[in-house]
Amino acid sequence: MTTKTFSIPADGEKIALRDGMLFVPPNPIIPFIEGDGIGPEIWAATRPVLDTAVSLAYQSNRRLYWMEVPVGEKARAVTGSLLPQESIAAFAEYRVGIKGPLATPVGGGFRSLNVALRRELDLYACIRPVRWIPGVPSPVCHPEKVDMVIFRENTEDIYAGIEFAAGTEENQRFQSWLGEITPEAFSRIRFPASAGFSIKPISREGSERLVRAAVRYALDQGRKTVTLVHKGNIMKSTEGAFAEWGYALIDREFSDQTYTHRQYLETQQTSGKTAAEEQRLLALNTGKVWVNDVITDAAFEQTLTRPETFDVIATMNLTGDYLSDALTAQVGGLGIAPGANLNAESQTAIFEATHGTAPSIAGQNIANPCSLILSGALMLRYIRWNLAADLIERGIKAAVGAGSVTFDFQRLLPGSKALSTSDFANAIIQKIAILNEDPRTKDN
Repeated sequence: MTTKTFSIPADGEKIALRDGMLFVPPNPIIPFIEGDGIGPEIWAATRPVLDTAVSLAYQSNRRLYWMEVPVGEKARAVTGSLLPQESIAAFAEYRVGIKGPLATPVGGGFRSLNVALRRELDLYACIRPVRWIPGVPSPVCHPEKVDMVIFRENTEDIYAGIEFAAGTEENQRFQSWLGEITPEAFSRIRFPASAGFSIKPISREGSERLVRAAVRYALDQGRKTVTLVHKGNIMKSTEGAFAEWGYALIDREFSDQTYTHRQYLETQQTSGKTAAEEQRLLALNTGKVWVNDVITDAAFEQTLTRPETFDVIATMNLTGDYLSDALTAQVGGLGIAPGANLNAESQTAIFEATHGTAPSIAGQNIANPCSLILSGALMLRYIRWNLAADLIERGIKAAVGAGSVTFDFQRLLPGSKALSTSDFANAIIQKIAILNEDPRTKDN
């Protein structure tokens, strides 16, 4: 591509798509967005950790070539636009990128730059792995039981919501239309004169591709369970349809690799509960993935009381937002939560810190960079550079285990030492170097 707003590394190469699979050269160009608020600080901490892990894992055989792509205030200063088309095109063309947190513009324009970027690139799956790192403070008794990956639909539901504010002409017209086509439903609105309205679209195509990506991930990663989380007992035509479309997709495309709760219930009705359980266990013992569904409110309760029964979760936008943050709270909070947004068909992916810009601590060099660093490790796994990702994850575990943490953890860990953002990154790098020299720490 040609560009007027950023430089393309001369020695790097594009990650390409060949026969539907990513082809990653040893010198891939990785677009990145520094971000707003604490973004520059945590990116300055993340980049050397990723570079060190790659260098030590693969010596001189592999290297990441970074290409800064302006989005947000940096972009507006140069181009006059918060989200230049050149920046969107760069992520589409180079396929795999990483970003820090972006501020939501005040006033008109984009509701959220993060959302706009996902929609422009059709990054329909938000992936949030949630797993505890030993030593990280947790509000629950057994955070080690939490090991889940949430697939949250990224383009529908409230992210594509249509609203009618109370008291507006549009609201009145909407109510008139609603009263004409569904008078019984309209009669259930308790205070129509002061009510605002929201419409959330959920489609078969959007539901299927999200569930497909979740099942493929479970099969690829050796996960045991995929759970569809929904409120279909109340919202039957949207959330209930999500579950129905998901089960139908699985029956159609993955029947030889899965065993579903629907199959279990059919066997129970014809042959009894004992036979159904025997058939389920037989299927799972032969390597099939168990697929079930749980109502949203029950899922929140069960992920607290028996988190070990959950593995991969597929759900819609709003539920996925709530649930992923609630699960992250069990393992230490958003400061240590990685995330990715991807399109499984185009193989376009942006990895990102899952927290906000934290303007109150920006510029103080005290922010926890773990979310972005772990998102970088997730990115390395995505391009199959697993040895470097292993080093990063072990390096963080070793640093935290030694009591070297940022202030957000230090205040909850008696005897630990509070480090700056940059010093914490250096502590991780030191642990990575030690781990790399010990052959016992290498899994692959």
